[in-house]
Amino acid sequence: MKIGVLTSSRSDFGIYLPLLSKLKNDSYFNLEIIAFGTHLSNSHGFTVLDIENSGFSKIHKISSLISNDDEQSIVTSYGLTSIKFADFWNTNKYDLVFCLGDRFEMSAAVQSGIPFGVKFAHFHGGETTLGAIDNIYRHQITIASTIHFIATNQNFSKIVELTGSNNKIYNIGSLSLDGIENFKPIEKRLFFNKFNLPKEKYALITFHPETIYSELNRSFAIEMRKSLEELTNKIFLIVTMPNADTLGSIYRTEIDLLKKKFPERVLCVENFGKENYFTAMYYSKLLIGNTSSGIIEAASFGKFVVNVGRRQEGRLQSKNVFNTIFKKDAILKTVNKVLEFDDFEGENIYYQKNPSSNVIKILKRKNAGI
Repeated sequence: MKIGVLTSSRSDFGIYLPLLSKLKNDSYFNLEIIAFGTHLSNSHGFTVLDIENSGFSKIHKISSLISNDDEQSIVTSYGLTSIKFADFWNTNKYDLVFCLGDRFEMSAAVQSGIPFGVKFAHFHGGETTLGAIDNIYRHQITIASTIHFIATNQNFSKIVELTGSNNKIYNIGSLSLDGIENFKPIEKRLFFNKFNLPKEKYALITFHPETIYSELNRSFAIEMRKSLEELTNKIFLIVTMPNADTLGSIYRTEIDLLKKKFPERVLCVENFGKENYFTAMYYSKLLIGNTSSGIIEAASFGKFVVNVGRRQEGRLQSKNVFNTIFKKDAILKTVNKVLEFDDFEGENIYYQKNPSSNVIKILKRKNAGI
């Protein structure tokens, strides 16, 4: 079976990786990686190099993002991505193409495949994030897809509502948690030395813009920066940088100001990579921000999460997540509360054992009806 894999960012490639590693070593599958989006962006770490270093033999590279991140630039990037993928789908044929999540460039690649009859298998469909325009992109991808690999049973009804069918919907849990029960972090001394971290507790922080409420992002970013400035008196901060979302540069500007003001109390990381990021989560005291990692992965590491704003609103949460608004006092109040807790010991609602192996079993089952 010839499979194409659409990957547009550092995060989705990390989520795919356990599955891709199994597919690469299974002679039943002929695997080709289709890298685009921020993978080809120097300002986002040119992470296509990570794909190349992972040992995949066939990697297509499609560059279509422009550097600005205002609304018009995002639309232009969407259009360029669609145009370039029209050429790609015209000359490259697959039995099935994997797509994951809800990025705007992922939506553009999928939408351009519709006239060519490309059969897509979508991961993490049926979820809801009311504070991000990605919610619309995710549902667009779902409607265009043939197979749906969902992360919880509660997402099933949304897929049925969107597609009008209950066929080929499989609950496998989250791919990003594949093998999490056997995860071994980088040895603590080595990890701290690698990133020159002080020998103290730290918070792992990721903020992205709320693309539904774009006019509020400047004030949100300022509230973020002010709250983090005050937290530097209490805990060291590791900040991972925003993705290429609409107005993400506003958050980058505020994070740069934070780093400039407190250079000894803040580490900014453009691209951790999965092993480093999971290790950072493993040793952290808590997570702060509005990233899906806090919702989907943190519970498996026993970490509490301060989820800020509405970006993840509507997404199912385990009991480790505490929600607050984009106001300095509210953020600090919630963080100070969580800092008093020991590790989280509850379950992760997104975890199921062996999701990658289950995907492969489904695909081999009479070609999954493809």
